Amino acid sequence: MRTNIGTLQLLNNFWICIKEGMKLKCPNNCLTKCSSSMRPHFRKDGFYFRKSDSRKIQRYCCLLCGKNFSRATFSSCYRQKKRRVNDILFKLLSSGVSMRRAAILLNIHRNTVKKKMNFLAEKAEITHHQFLKKLENQPVEHLQIDDLITTEHTKLKPLSISVAIDAKRRFILSAEVSTIPSFGLLSKKSKRKYGVRPNEHKAGLSKLFFKIKNVINKKTIIKSDEHQSYPEFVSRFFPDSTYQRYKGSRGAIVGQGELKKIKRDPLFMINHTCAMLRANINRLFRKTWCTTKDPNMLQKHLNIYIDFHNTVLLKAS
Repeated sequence: MRTNIGTLQLLNNFWICIKEGMKLKCPNNCLTKCSSSMRPHFRKDGFYFRKSDSRKIQRYCCLLCGKNFSRATFSSCYRQKKRRVNDILFKLLSSGVSMRRAAILLNIHRNTVKKKMNFLAEKAEITHHQFLKKLENQPVEHLQIDDLITTEHTKLKPLSISVAIDAKRRFILSAEVSTIPSFGLLSKKSKRKYGVRPNEHKAGLSKLFFKIKNVINKKTIIKSDEHQSYPEFVSRFFPDSTYQRYKGSRGAIVGQGELKKIKRDPLFMINHTCAMLRANINRLFRKTWCTTKDPNMLQKHLNIYIDFHNTVLLKAS
């Protein structure tokens, strides 16, 4: 029996759909979820060469509306011109390299680094959300929380980073940035120069505990220092937990001042994690001229490092 070219093309398209597992779809949503007939809805339509990563990309054509698309159409890097630098920039920003120095090392403009940072932060946030979903099957049994103090452009405008970790597996569960008023000897000068600064620390703690509440065992052990705001949120979110508070100790020179000068530190894991944050995020260094100009960018930088810490350093799946 002789088979014409049209029939062969139809069969070829059919096996394309089977091979792709019906993962591809027309951007116009011509392909519905109901595909019991197993009819081919698209066909191969040549290739194009992508300069950004020197790859040959397959094109497809929708048989229902005639629209052309490719596998790259649904990629998170769609229309990016410098996708080659995404992975290396992700590692640089999580390894103590500033945004400007990363731009010099990668031979790109610093505005490109800023745009890439927004992209990487969104991607990291999605990855971390999926990570927390998986962690619900193995809830945290030992939680430690603490706050890391940094600044926004000047010491007169402090910021607080509330951090929660799994003390057994060393995962960073969440880190939330919040503005706080200046304290100590600089408080009067801060009010005189910048006015009354809002205190959003409790809002940050509420956001932190809300994010992690589903991955914490009801009878978990929670450890922290004697911060006056912690008991309120622990009793609200984890009333059945065992809450232990410890008096703060003097910081050592090592670990960016986060590690303590005592032999057996009951909060070693959270203090060590805060030391890693200071050592690997350039804007958190103790002595640096790289400061945060926008708290939102600090939050994005933290999201990138949390993803790097959990998936690369600790190799969490």
